[in-house]
Amino acid sequence: MPTIYFVVLMVLSIGLHFIFPIKKVLFPPFTYFGFILILFGIIINLWTDWLFKNWNTTVKPFEDPIDLITSGPFKISRHPMYLGMTSVLLGMAVIQGTIITFLFPILFMIIMELQFIPFEEENLERIFDNKYLEYKRKVRRWI
Repeated sequence: MPTIYFVVLMVLSIGLHFIFPIKKVLFPPFTYFGFILILFGIIINLWTDWLFKNWNTTVKPFEDPIDLITSGPFKISRHPMYLGMTSVLLGMAVIQGTIITFLFPILFMIIMELQFIPFEEENLERIFDNKYLEYKRKVRRWI
């Protein structure tokens, strides 16, 4: 599940920051911008989760959704939960300010691109057909 990858990468980011603090590249006050990225990520994830529950459809990537949600954060991203998790990882990297920590939001995006997004998008095309294809033409994958 994407959340497991997110948590593992978050723990690795924090741990490796202290174990291998390779080259600090950001310093206060610039590191404080990371809190804004984290807040954005948390808000977009909570909002998206609320929409899934409100529309009574699944949040799980390997289950078939009942409805195609195109409102709220889905207007700017086809995968707002992944965008939110990436934003939190990036925010942590900015706060920590070391080069190694910037590896983890990139790794998360690569894992989502290879492991989850292709399956989800194929599934949505199969279930919602032209409705999803039209949505896909209008909204970018990440942002």
